Amino acid sequence: MATASVAFKSREDHRKKLELEEARKAGLAPAEVDEDGKEINPHIPEYMSKAPWYLNSEKPSLKHQKNWKTEPELKKIWYDRGAKIYQAEKYRKGACINCGAMTHSSKACMDRPRKIGAKYTNMNIAADEKIESFELDYDGKRDRWNGYDPSSYRHVVDRYDAKEEARKKYLKEQQLKKLEEKNNNENGDDATSDGEEENDDLRVDEAKVDESRQMDFAKVEKRVRTTGGGSTGTVRNLRIREDTAKYLLNLDVNSAHYDPKTRSMREDPLPDADPNEKFYLGDNQYRNSGQALEFQQLNVHSCEAFDKGQDMHMQAAPSQAELLYKNFKVAKEKLKSQTKDTIMEKYGNAATKGEIPMELLLGQSERQVEYDRAGRIIKGQEVIIPKSKYEEDVHANNHTSVWGSWWKDHQWGYKCCQQTIRNSYCTGSAGIEAAEASLDLMKANIARKEASKESPKKVEEKRMATWGTDIPEDLELNEEALANALKKEDLSKREEKDERKRKYNVKYTNDVTSEDMEAYRMKRVHHDDPMKDFLG
Repeated sequence: MATASVAFKSREDHRKKLELEEARKAGLAPAEVDEDGKEINPHIPEYMSKAPWYLNSEKPSLKHQKNWKTEPELKKIWYDRGAKIYQAEKYRKGACINCGAMTHSSKACMDRPRKIGAKYTNMNIAADEKIESFELDYDGKRDRWNGYDPSSYRHVVDRYDAKEEARKKYLKEQQLKKLEEKNNNENGDDATSDGEEENDDLRVDEAKVDESRQMDFAKVEKRVRTTGGGSTGTVRNLRIREDTAKYLLNLDVNSAHYDPKTRSMREDPLPDADPNEKFYLGDNQYRNSGQALEFQQLNVHSCEAFDKGQDMHMQAAPSQAELLYKNFKVAKEKLKSQTKDTIMEKYGNAATKGEIPMELLLGQSERQVEYDRAGRIIKGQEVIIPKSKYEEDVHANNHTSVWGSWWKDHQWGYKCCQQTIRNSYCTGSAGIEAAEASLDLMKANIARKEASKESPKKVEEKRMATWGTDIPEDLELNEEALANALKKEDLSKREEKDERKRKYNVKYTNDVTSEDMEAYRMKRVHHDDPMKDFLG
């Protein structure tokens, strides 16, 4: 085994060595021990257990299999922040001019700039900082949390834990208050109750208070990623413990077989029980109902279509297979309806030839009733006449007919008095005559008013002389205003010819006077005039 590399061995020594190795492998001889006192597995091959010759190993060992060129482990160490090493009393040559520390220069000094530096005052000499240098590995140089003190965040965790405890305590007090109020309300009527009953109520209340804790039987609190072990997280068990396991529904050995590996029970464990009270009917019941049956039909259709040469596969393209199956069902229903229509068209439909009268449809029933000679019921139950949810034959406000028994001019009313107001009081035939007399009087007044009305005289509209209208004959113009309007028209004509003289801010007004209109008529070009080219 892992013996030292020795000189020449005889055949007898070699045979003894092999026998010893076989005995060690068989467990008849104790295992070889290395220099550290640890046993060496005898089943390790010789090429692994034998040390190279250049190591000059004198005792059996497996150290040559380990990485003996290991680099020293670099611990995760960090700078000792704020540490001081020496406090000088006098200024030293080469120290910081501002504070007097030897570990930095005045340019890198982090103290407040003094009015007179420590070099000149020789007072308040700052202590020397502790300067450290580390050899960090690749990960250590890039570790963002290297040097982080997790205890600095502990106070935040403690504050949130205290809030949570206070919240739970408050909720428990509120629950106790509600239970006490409920007990007081229940016991208010029956004040003379025995002491044993009070103790029983108190036990019930305590059980109700502990229900919230019992509800969290599957809740496990863990602490993750914080200084104290982590933030409190809740892990809930998905199993509902109130549900009985299906292998416990029927403990009979000859009942439905339960496979523990697949957790399946194909048959119904309680076949003789009431189906309305059972919540588990076996796995076969779920396989042969609901969407499982539709999925099975879809698989059968895809296999049959693939065998017939259609390019479809349920596992390779499930969406395509489902779409083709839907199209197949639509085409199948359409073919069925066409076949049915063809047969009915050829042979007819006896079910729709003669319509059954309404008396037979509504008057027949399977109920048997026997009557005696006097018409009394001997056997069976009398037909109950259905009643309306509204009150029948109830006449209010002295009416002799119900509301809605009269209709006129798109209005409902009472037939007894012909009134169209629901809450009116019945006036009988006198009210009808009075209403007709008032209607005749109103018609006579309307006719007399129309006869005496005179047609109004037409008022002549005063038209203004504007664009596109003729000039009225009685138009009077102001000579001075007309002259100003002609000048203004000439100026606008001139501006239209020379665009450079046109001003940027053009003011527009729609107040056109009769003088402006007359100036426009006088200055405009008459295209039908043969002398228009000679006009200025």
